[in-house]
Amino acid sequence: MNAPTTPSIPKRSRLRPRTLIGILIAAGSAVTVVGCVRQSGKVVYFHEAELPQGWPLLTEVGVVEVKEYPQYREAVVTKNDGAGSDEKMGPMFGTLFSHISKNDIPMTSPVEMEYSQQDSRAMTSMAFLYRTSETGTLGNDGQVVVREIAPRTYASVGVRGSYNDKNFECGLAIVNAWIAANPQWRADGTPRFFGYNSPFILWFWKYGEVQVPVVASAKTSS
Repeated sequence: MNAPTTPSIPKRSRLRPRTLIGILIAAGSAVTVVGCVRQSGKVVYFHEAELPQGWPLLTEVGVVEVKEYPQYREAVVTKNDGAGSDEKMGPMFGTLFSHISKNDIPMTSPVEMEYSQQDSRAMTSMAFLYRTSETGTLGNDGQVVVREIAPRTYASVGVRGSYNDKNFECGLAIVNAWIAANPQWRADGTPRFFGYNSPFILWFWKYGEVQVPVVASAKTSS
């Protein structure tokens, strides 16, 4: 008679080192993403840097509201050559980043981009906002000007997507339509685009605000 055969015991499966590393990286990335997600008012966004002190809550996407901004300090680069954001954003960001790096100033959010009142496709300046009004020193630093911004009122709309001229124009159209429908306010200055996220955030998750400075109209303020 043939001797009975003993069934073979399967070897314990093992994760390959590359697979294990991939799982750890994915898990770490997920924890990082979850840790960066914050809520401000009704807005859920990726919080990558501190906001200036006293900053108001963020504006809901697609909704216009009037907001009061406190005094704050910023470092700004200006270039009035009629170029759009695609041509300017990289060089201006690089100049500002060099400024805060060499002066040991922490990065904050948002980045401010101002546009021409005559041409909504022409970015005129970019600014990094300081955490407090005591940070840094007022004055010129090469191409960068550090200045104090007085308190001001803005009509603001929240937007999602890339920080480009097209999305700025869409947001600006929404704000201008709201101002036209609310005669108790009138536009009073240069529009701006606040970008709250870095290039590392996927475009459809990026959050920003398009704003127009406003004042109470003469009819309602008298």
